[in-house]
Amino acid sequence: MLAKNLFLSLLAVSPGMTQYKPPRPAASSEPQRVFAHFIVGNAYSMTPQHWETDIIEASKAHIDGFALNVAPQDDYTDRVLQTAYDAAERIGNFSLFISFDYGSGGPWPADRVINTINAYKGRRAQFHYHGKPLVSTFEGVANAGDWPRIKSATGCIFIPNWTSMGPEGIRGVLNEIDGAFSWDAWPVGAEDKNASSDLAWMNALAGKPYMMPVAPWFYTNLPQWNKNWLWRGDDMWHYRWQQVMELQPALVQILSWNDYGETHYIGPIYEPGIPDGAARYVQNHPHDAWRELLPYYIDSYRRNLMNPHSQLRAASPGFYNPKYPMSFTDKIVYWYRLNPSTAGSSEGTTGNNPAAGQRVLPPGQISQDRVFFSTFITQPSDVYAQIGGESPTFFRVKSPGINHFSVPFYGQRGPVRFGIMRNHQEVATATGPPISDQCIGGVVDWNAFVGSSG
Repeated sequence: MLAKNLFLSLLAVSPGMTQYKPPRPAASSEPQRVFAHFIVGNAYSMTPQHWETDIIEASKAHIDGFALNVAPQDDYTDRVLQTAYDAAERIGNFSLFISFDYGSGGPWPADRVINTINAYKGRRAQFHYHGKPLVSTFEGVANAGDWPRIKSATGCIFIPNWTSMGPEGIRGVLNEIDGAFSWDAWPVGAEDKNASSDLAWMNALAGKPYMMPVAPWFYTNLPQWNKNWLWRGDDMWHYRWQQVMELQPALVQILSWNDYGETHYIGPIYEPGIPDGAARYVQNHPHDAWRELLPYYIDSYRRNLMNPHSQLRAASPGFYNPKYPMSFTDKIVYWYRLNPSTAGSSEGTTGNNPAAGQRVLPPGQISQDRVFFSTFITQPSDVYAQIGGESPTFFRVKSPGINHFSVPFYGQRGPVRFGIMRNHQEVATATGPPISDQCIGGVVDWNAFVGSSG
């Protein structure tokens, strides 16, 4: 698309956004917070040192805490929760809350939910919202009737993910919930994610807090879970944060920190947590660089800035996160698939999820053969991307701050080089691994490789 060849400033209208300004939520005494979804089931052998490292890395990205997804079938949940809360309290200034997973292992018994909430609600690292310990879920609509008793016995504030009900369904349970979290973080089909579902959720909640999902990617191939599909990621990491800044939800949850099997992880790869069968497409696919621009996105959202770059620079250093102040240096963050979509077998991967009734499309129609990159620049500059030995594609950037670009493969192969040029000198460069027709095991690599000039 031609629009993809034009630079997109941070304040540009993102795909699918309405041209009008949505009504702002009522002012709240609670600061806006950003959490990352953390799969406790992937952390069974993480040491306290591993937890501390992850918490420090999340804090550097200005993430406020983890939403700890726990499943009823895991016998190590309490041990891991203890380790997580202990580590968060040692590090300090980092919050946790529990998200009960009703999807992966069946429903949670209500008494066990009560006991678990009560065991951690008094911990210093427990996140409180409007003075109450926050609790969430992954689905669990069939057990919605348990929650009046759970809330009464724990004093929690309840913001579930009951996405299967949809916004219309959630209107019927507003008396039982205190807000809602949507899992609708990816587009369906060969299009970019828009904010229409978020607006629908916000309208249905009638002023109650909305926790908005943000994700960078999605590909999964886990036969033991009957999962083998992808949804479009492409430019989404940039555009989705634009939508967050425009909609100003009460809370944000990043999907995810460590869900390796679905490739939307932004945390370090912890190999014992990779599910069986996913190592082929997770190992040697770091996503850490997706965190490098998060301080800019997150602080702009929290301050509801209309001109983020100038206003962030004018603010006192260390606003909101004095331990890890934001860096204002030229930077490049890039991501792309290492194989063209036609280079090998799809191994049955579908575009969209047919089990959810979605129309099946070729995966290469959804995940585009393009290189994606965002730059943070401090002054007007030229930026470029170059695939192999072909001529680079240049873009002129006039506005300081984050600008986003993409270029097509166009049959080009080889390493990908990126640069920021100013006054005929390169002020930042990065080189990513080669795009190649050589597919491991003959199967197209649908995961993204993410890197940066840092």
